[in-house]
Amino acid sequence: MTSTASSTDTRQGQSPHDPRLSWQQRLRRFGYRAGPTGGDVRERLVPPYAEPAPRLWQVLGVPPTLADRFTRWSGWGGPLLVTLFAGLMRFWNLGSPKAVIFDETYYAKDAWALVHRGYEVNWDKLGKNANDLILAKNGHVTIPSDAAYVVHPPVGKYVIGLGELIFGFDPFGWRFMTALLGTLSVLMLCRIGRRLFRSTFLGCLAGALMAVDGLHFVMSRTSLLDGVLMFFVLAAFGCLLIDRDKARAKLAAALPVGPDGRVRPDADVAGGLSMLWRPWRWLAGLMLGLAIGTKWNGLYVMVAFCVMSVLWDVGSRRVAGARHPHTAVLKHDVGLAFLATVPVALVTYLVSWTGWILSPTDGSGGYFRNWAATDGKGGDWTWLFPDWWRSLWHYEHEVYKFHVGLSSPHTYQSNPWSWIVDGRPVSYFYESPSPGTDGCPVDAGEKCAREVLALGTPLLWWAAAFAVVYVLWRWLLRRDWRAGAIACGVAAGYLPWFLYQERTIFFFYAVVFVPFLCLAVAMLLGAIVGPPGAGDTRRVAGATGAGVLVLLIAWNFIYFWPLYTGTAIPIDDWRSRMWLDTWV
Repeated sequence: MTSTASSTDTRQGQSPHDPRLSWQQRLRRFGYRAGPTGGDVRERLVPPYAEPAPRLWQVLGVPPTLADRFTRWSGWGGPLLVTLFAGLMRFWNLGSPKAVIFDETYYAKDAWALVHRGYEVNWDKLGKNANDLILAKNGHVTIPSDAAYVVHPPVGKYVIGLGELIFGFDPFGWRFMTALLGTLSVLMLCRIGRRLFRSTFLGCLAGALMAVDGLHFVMSRTSLLDGVLMFFVLAAFGCLLIDRDKARAKLAAALPVGPDGRVRPDADVAGGLSMLWRPWRWLAGLMLGLAIGTKWNGLYVMVAFCVMSVLWDVGSRRVAGARHPHTAVLKHDVGLAFLATVPVALVTYLVSWTGWILSPTDGSGGYFRNWAATDGKGGDWTWLFPDWWRSLWHYEHEVYKFHVGLSSPHTYQSNPWSWIVDGRPVSYFYESPSPGTDGCPVDAGEKCAREVLALGTPLLWWAAAFAVVYVLWRWLLRRDWRAGAIACGVAAGYLPWFLYQERTIFFFYAVVFVPFLCLAVAMLLGAIVGPPGAGDTRRVAGATGAGVLVLLIAWNFIYFWPLYTGTAIPIDDWRSRMWLDTWV
């Protein structure tokens, strides 16, 4: 029998002139490799987690018993430490600036109205200085009753409103939940990275990178919807990742074991096994519904994640030995995958409108709530649908027309082409305090600058631009499913905005795919460090290079800390941080 150990094409019996073999050979010059074959199928379906080499513990002088205990506890201990670090930063002085900054003027007030009335109201009834009045009275103001026309679903505002109910209608109250979700998202990313890379170190590294990303940090300390959306998107991704592992474990458990104790592929099992109970996929559907109920761009994420999940099923059945994995997935998985995501997401979205649906229909309820009973009366088919459904459908149609036609110029709008390089951040808050006031040093000489700037940590984002290219290379030419998953997350949050380049859009929308950029950078850093089998010289050099880059990113975050927190600094110090003209 001819050995194929050195071949990139593991298919047997093919002619050397086969055209498929030819294009694979041509791609080899760019690093193409066929997917792995052979070995114990169980380890390919459910790879083990990496553990520190025994030599490391010997060098550090750690006894074997303690080393084993540390390894077992590090899977949660490491992520929790990173989360603690992220949480302390995000909750530190959270109520500062004591102001209604940027779009908090909409979402903080809409959230307060939602949790009390079930629908958004027109705050202009309090006068032009409604924000100042709310701050001066610590939120003890009368909530208007007139409905307001808003263009985003209610889930994110309900989340913000929960913090207001607990801590009050003030800056700390309306920022509490975004800070909490921002902190928890770091924990989720650590665990997701650990599961994705099978490495606690790389998982914690991805979480630590997000902890020191300026855009994620600022969005965690501001009551805007995009940070809430990011949380639900990341949660949905994590649920699907766990579902993938659970499904592959079921396949591995059903496969036959050979006389040598190794699990063998089996076409009948791989092609015919039905996996009806997949609760993590249903939970992913719930998270996707909450994402869409926060902002509509969650729809693009749902489509991308559903396709990704089905392709994972195809790959799982192929590894398990299915002769026709696509057919097997169409027969056993696609229908259930659809039921677990799309209908669940739709029902979740509709339920989020309960407050609006239950509001009065006599004109004193939610905006457009009485449309079916007034302007929407008549028609041949109206009897098929209840009034609330037709009114809500009309509302959604009007919102769609608003979104696709939004082109009002804004000082801080930006084109998505510039996002990946931090081209045009958004200033949420700016003041120029005089020396001796609001933290401005007495000896400043001139007025200081006090700003909250939604700016991604520059060195992290510039490294991420290269990491995305590396991830695409790993996915396309090295057949690395992990890289494909990261690329899917970036694409789902980023690419749809290129369809609306004439629309008024902002850089902070990019926070939705920040977790996947951090995963990409972590994957790149892991490659820089080198594979476990590399020599000591290679590993030391790689670890040194990766460590220097991480330290530079951390330093960069510290350097821009005043611009992330609204800390007053001399105007010359502020100017020195305006690295690009487009940041001003």
